[in-house]
Amino acid sequence: MAKILQDFLLTFIPLLIVIDALGNLPFVISITEGMGKPERRRMVNIAVVTATIVGLVFLLFGQLILRVLDISVGAFAIAGGIVLLVLSIKYMQTGHSVDATKEEMVAVVPIGTPLVVGPATITTLLLLASQFPMWLVLISFILNMLLTWVTFLFSDVFLRVLGAGGLRASSKVFSLLLAAIAVSMILRGFDLVGIFNING
Repeated sequence: MAKILQDFLLTFIPLLIVIDALGNLPFVISITEGMGKPERRRMVNIAVVTATIVGLVFLLFGQLILRVLDISVGAFAIAGGIVLLVLSIKYMQTGHSVDATKEEMVAVVPIGTPLVVGPATITTLLLLASQFPMWLVLISFILNMLLTWVTFLFSDVFLRVLGAGGLRASSKVFSLLLAAIAVSMILRGFDLVGIFNING
């Protein structure tokens, strides 16, 4: 039981950090500003459903896609880790990891993807699926998406409690943790392709 709990935390926490619901809140709040509750709820629902579908596709079929393209998990981890590192550095410098504009389908793009489920989340899902049981990664991902849905749905509450400064501060911490995960992912990729043994 203790091993299952430990593995759950090792799958849940990295996904919590890379999905970064709190870090994406300022953007969600700015987009939903002036919307009524029904419109806001609809936008949040569309964004979370989109993100969940994209994540599930890569979680369930990502390994197959890699095999078809003849890409090893180690090589993907190295490439994904580099992407994560670049995104985290960009976020720390500019306050956002992707450029986005307000548009009609903003709930799908960029909120659903790539803000919630983008390169960071996809890479993390694939790497976790290669290290832990699929059902455990699936549960961790679904719980994270439910947490994201609740966070976005009650964005006004978080804004009142944390304030704009608090949201920015928490987002900076998350981006630093994301950079650490990126470096760990690159090292894990080197280990998987046999360049060196990180446990040696």
